[in-house]
Amino acid sequence: MSEFAWDAEVTQESQSESASQSEPEAQSESEPQDSAAGQGNLTLSASDFSALEDRILRAVDVVRRERQARAAAEERAARAEEQLREQAPLMEQLEKDLHALRAERDQVRERIGRLLGQLDALEL
Repeated sequence: MSEFAWDAEVTQESQSESASQSEPEAQSESEPQDSAAGQGNLTLSASDFSALEDRILRAVDVVRRERQARAAAEERAARAEEQLREQAPLMEQLEKDLHALRAERDQVRERIGRLLGQLDALEL
């Protein structure tokens, strides 16, 4: 911040020197006004730079928080994928068991249907 203030002061001085070389008589009258205006501009510039610094710091903070949130989300996603890979064989086994149980159920239905048919034939 001090570099910018110094640059503004140097610029102000060089402008006032060029004006003083062209109007030596006006220098004594305008010098107090120029220095007061220069200080006002310098103060304004310093406050502008301070506001800019605050905005930059807030932006850096937002970026840092977003990166942390992204890293946490990526970590959760990686853990979920790992759990899915670990549970994939279990899911495959459960699907095989379910298919086997359904096939067994169908066989039991067929056998019960045949037995009921035989019972009906005996009652005649």
